[in-house]
Amino acid sequence: MSLTETLIAARSRRSPGLRGLLPRPDALLPYAVPAAILILWEIAGASGVISDTVMPRPSTILATAVQMTLSGELFTHLGVSALRALAGLVVGGGIGFILGVSNGVSRLSETLTDSTLQMVRNIPHLALIPLVILWFGIGEGAKLFLVALGVFFPIYLNTLHGIRNIDPQLIEMGRAYGMTPTQQFRRIVLPGALPSIFVGLRYGLGIMWLTLIVAETLSASSGLGYMAMKAREFMVLDVVVLSILLYAALGKLADSLTRALERRALKWSPAYAGR
Repeated sequence: MSLTETLIAARSRRSPGLRGLLPRPDALLPYAVPAAILILWEIAGASGVISDTVMPRPSTILATAVQMTLSGELFTHLGVSALRALAGLVVGGGIGFILGVSNGVSRLSETLTDSTLQMVRNIPHLALIPLVILWFGIGEGAKLFLVALGVFFPIYLNTLHGIRNIDPQLIEMGRAYGMTPTQQFRRIVLPGALPSIFVGLRYGLGIMWLTLIVAETLSASSGLGYMAMKAREFMVLDVVVLSILLYAALGKLADSLTRALERRALKWSPAYAGR
């Protein structure tokens, strides 16, 4: 083999590895619009179209984020907010899932509880803040209750909807094959309801962060909401905007993780094949 042929063969062997390290163009496409907004925002701030006293430039916000990261303050607030959100998701989502399954498989359970839950659902949970303060004070219990209540209903409703929309013929087929009720639930009902459950989870995650923003203004001493409120009092606008952007980033991260879990859990479904 000549030297030229050897070099071509070596390059062809390296190319797949290099292509594997580079992100695909379609993977970067969803971030094109946010990137364009940031670039235009920076240009508008640098040219004076948008005053820094109205909206700080992304470069200024990035510098503030780096400074707070080096001091450790940013990670402290992020960790506190993440723990509050996760605790509310586990409590509210867990109860919503259990009641959704119970009411989905049992007509008696639905008759006893669903009407009451629907009445409570129509009360805006953030309107309960004065009552929650009277019940729990201004400590962590109030924040946990609000976040859990916000997450509860999307997961409950979508779990109930998913189970109730299982094809009855699949249930009959399971009985014909001698499946026990537990096996029917594990192999037919739960897999069939998973798409709807994941929709409820994604919707609930959005409400979780929305509720947490409000909950962390209730005399908190840490968290992203506290960081934003403290910055507002001292007119530190770049920290306020940084807090808002961090909420958006955390929401996007939670949604992306949920979608990845959805694709993995539903890879058996033709609707999710190749995603």
